Amino acid sequence: MKIYAQEFQSNFFFPHSPVLEGMINLHHDLFTYLTAIILLISYLLIRVLFLFNWNVFITPKLISHTDQIKLEIAWTLLPAVILVLVGLSSLALLYAIEEPREPVMTVHIMGHQWYWTYYYPLMQLQFDSCIIPETDLVEGDLRLLEVDNRLVLPIASHIRLLISSADVLHSWCMPSLGIKVDACPGRLSQVHFFCKSINIFYGQCSEICGVGHAFMPIVVQAIDHENFASFSVLAQ
Repeated sequence: MKIYAQEFQSNFFFPHSPVLEGMINLHHDLFTYLTAIILLISYLLIRVLFLFNWNVFITPKLISHTDQIKLEIAWTLLPAVILVLVGLSSLALLYAIEEPREPVMTVHIMGHQWYWTYYYPLMQLQFDSCIIPETDLVEGDLRLLEVDNRLVLPIASHIRLLISSADVLHSWCMPSLGIKVDACPGRLSQVHFFCKSINIFYGQCSEICGVGHAFMPIVVQAIDHENFASFSVLAQ
């Protein structure tokens, strides 16, 4: 199955990785907090508009904050508690993403203007991944997303991706897996890859890197361990 952004898509991808699943859960938690805050503020505004008009309070009344200590405490502690909950949830996800794991294998990814180079140190395999021109597409291929050589990885395995660039800033982005890492010249960025399902995932460079920026797609083919073992043998 091919996983890519659909036309007019506004919602999240189905989480094919634990990272994206955690991001979606965090989004839902934050949206719940925001909804509760919006409802509370809307209620207070409507109450003020209907109850506190010029006909009711013709004579001004002086109200001091010292007269409403409980209210002062409430509107100070409640936002603080919400911020703590948001911070704890965010930090938990960040630490989970960056948690060190023993990878099954490592793949080096190098960005170029305007293609990607993949290198498997374990198999001593290196190849370039370039976009397929529209004239060479066949029925069923995706325009501006198909490449001549896909990055093949096994499912249900912790894989370390080391990402860098040979010229300018690029960004290796796979939205359906919750991965977006900048490829910086002279710097090696690390991200952990874990996929839960057998699919073909499509992404694109997400950093404006020149006139060919829109023409360096990313395709990851996640396969089972038996097929990956066959792929390894054929690659060698």
